[in-house]
Amino acid sequence: MSEESRKNMSREERLAAKLRENLRRRKTQARAQAGGETGESRDNGLSKPDAQS
Repeated sequence: MSEESRKNMSREERLAAKLRENLRRRKTQARAQAGGETGESRDNGLSKPDAQS
């Protein structure tokens, strides 16, 4: 957005635009996370202890 258009926007419009930006970003992150979750990556990054005694 240009600075001039920001000045002309009401508070509600600015908030709505920020919410839309945030939603797009979160959807992109969720898609990337879901696409990267296969097999071993589903263990939430927790390593299993070795069974060595």
